[in-house]
Amino acid sequence: MFRLALTRPACAAALVALAVAPALASDPPAPSDVVFDSGSVASSLTGQPGDVEEGKRIMSTNSLGNCVACHEISAMPEVDFQGNVGPSLDGVADRYDEAHLRGMVINAKQTFEGTVMPAFYKNEGFIRPGEGYTGKAPEGPLSPILAAQQIEDVLAYLLTLK
Repeated sequence: MFRLALTRPACAAALVALAVAPALASDPPAPSDVVFDSGSVASSLTGQPGDVEEGKRIMSTNSLGNCVACHEISAMPEVDFQGNVGPSLDGVADRYDEAHLRGMVINAKQTFEGTVMPAFYKNEGFIRPGEGYTGKAPEGPLSPILAAQQIEDVLAYLLTLK
């Protein structure tokens, strides 16, 4: 029979580790708290790996990322009406590293100032011309287009495009 004996210091350390573990799995940063370094974001927003299949779904779904509305992706021949406003995403993982791709998905304007690509993880600082036309522009912070984990999912798929 095997018996595990823990000393008081070991028990105390184990209890501290259990108490601290939930704090380590913290909430993602608010969009305004994301730190860019020359357009790149080195750290995962969630600390969780992205799901490649979910990223592919997000990129090809109109109500989500809908990346194919502007970009061509040869690896998605089943998706009709791919765009040509933005560059082809074929080989994008060979052209950019993970941190730069994450930064571009979060807010491409941090890398390409004049881009028309939307910031997918931003909730403030928008120009709201709708107020002058309809009087119905939303006030206050808006929800990001994609959640933090969705950003990581899109990134996971982009990293397969070599």
